[in-house]
Amino acid sequence: MSALAIGAMTFVCVYSGALLGMGLRNVLPAHHLTDASKDVVKLGIGLIATTAALVLGLLIASAKTAFDTQNTEVRQAAASVLLLDRTLAHYGPETKETRDLIKRLIAYRLALTWPEAGAPAETLDATETTAPVEDVEARIRDLSPPNDSHRWLQSRALQLISDLEQTRWLLFGGAGNTIPVPFLAVLVFWVAVIFLSFGLYAPPNGTLVVALLVAALSISAAIYLIVELDHPFEGLMKISGAPLRYTLAHLGQ
Repeated sequence: MSALAIGAMTFVCVYSGALLGMGLRNVLPAHHLTDASKDVVKLGIGLIATTAALVLGLLIASAKTAFDTQNTEVRQAAASVLLLDRTLAHYGPETKETRDLIKRLIAYRLALTWPEAGAPAETLDATETTAPVEDVEARIRDLSPPNDSHRWLQSRALQLISDLEQTRWLLFGGAGNTIPVPFLAVLVFWVAVIFLSFGLYAPPNGTLVVALLVAALSISAAIYLIVELDHPFEGLMKISGAPLRYTLAHLGQ
């Protein structure tokens, strides 16, 4: 389900809670709306509101941290690819085919994850490039270095390609779904209960309706941002492909 759909569902649930509270205010017996009852409800809702605020803050921080981590890994991977290409270039002309293969792999990843002209990204699958990447590693292992200098370059290239394989699995194998759905569902339920209490004890008027509408939109926007950040390679807030485009432009030079 998309982040926008989840945000919209959150808004419907939360604002419906407020409207339900306004409806209940008109049908409940008067002794349910006394000051004593209101004080007890306020204490309970205050506890729920505090817990909900802590959970919401935790989810936002977790999603933002995961997004920043993957963004950093993309930049580091782009730099490592460029460094691998330069290492192979220093090794000698016998690595030209390997360098060309690396360039094709980067071009493929860009077209898959960051398509041009705003086209939607295809489903990410780390296994799609497994064989070609392992082919690059095999080509490097099969080199026959004639001296210590070339042996060091081969060792360095193997270390770089190994690090890149690990990063690739971390990025595309574990992208998305880091926010548990039950976590979000419970949070939305808590907020809906809070809004129900707002509608239950506040006298209905135009100002109240607009204020609750704005508040519900704000909570929904926060949930939308959490889900959007949890899918860093799709949507409006996807990780930039600029580092890999820069790397692609300088490969083979």
